[in-house]
Amino acid sequence: MVDTFSKEKRSWIMSRIKGKDTKPEITVRRFLHKQGFRYRLHVKNLPGKPDLVLYKYQVVIFVHGCFWHGHKKCKKARLPKTRTLWWKNKMLYNTEKDRNDQRLLRKSGWRVIIAGMNCIG
Repeated sequence: MVDTFSKEKRSWIMSRIKGKDTKPEITVRRFLHKQGFRYRLHVKNLPGKPDLVLYKYQVVIFVHGCFWHGHKKCKKARLPKTRTLWWKNKMLYNTEKDRNDQRLLRKSGWRVIIAGMNCIG
C-alpha cells in the first residue's frame, strides 16, 4: 500500500506526535496532584526517563501509549499496513527497552508503575 501523503507531509505529521505533556500524562498528573502527591517530570538521570517520579515514595510512573509500546490485547496496538516489518522491529525494540529500563529501576530500589492509558475504555 502506497502512502497517501508526500514524504514532506508525512514527516510534518510525524513531527507533531508529542512525547511529553500528552493528554493521558496530564490526566495522571492532575489525579496525583489532587490526591496530594508531588512529583518530578521526565527525570533524565533515571533509566527510560520516567514520566513522573515520586522521590518520597521511590516510585516511577510511565504513561505508555498502546501503539508505541505494543500493549497486547489492545486494539490501538495494531501494526500499520505499510512498512509492517519496520514497525514490528520498532515495537519489539520499544518493548525490549521498556523491560530493560524497568529492570534497572527495580534493581536500584524503585517501584515501577506502567499506566497504559489508551487501554481504558
